[in-house]
Amino acid sequence: MKIPDGHQAIMPYLIVENAEKLIDFAQQVFNANLNSKHLRDNGKTIMHAELQISGSTVMLAEATEQWKEHTATLFIYVDNADETFNKAIEAGAEVILELRNQEYGRSGGVADPCGNIWWITSIQ
Repeated sequence: MKIPDGHQAIMPYLIVENAEKLIDFAQQVFNANLNSKHLRDNGKTIMHAELQISGSTVMLAEATEQWKEHTATLFIYVDNADETFNKAIEAGAEVILELRNQEYGRSGGVADPCGNIWWITSIQ
């Protein structure tokens, strides 16, 4: 199977209202790198963008009349769930589930400003 560099066999593709806000959130909270961003013909809205978060690609675009909003629930491993969870709150996320110790690690859930749910988890 041939896959382009920087891609994986499966990647989330989020279509959101205010894609720039999602990019800012991911950069602030998860240290995401913006690998590409292409604007629509109007030169204002994001037609396609790709973020790299810890070696994983997240694709996204601005919702339109043709391409309605499609948010997602994402599970993400981080080095320090407490630190990342707090960064998410500072960046405008809403708490869905407070951090707590689970059998699989320290985990909690937040909704980003665009409505995606992130389950932030670290292995203790």
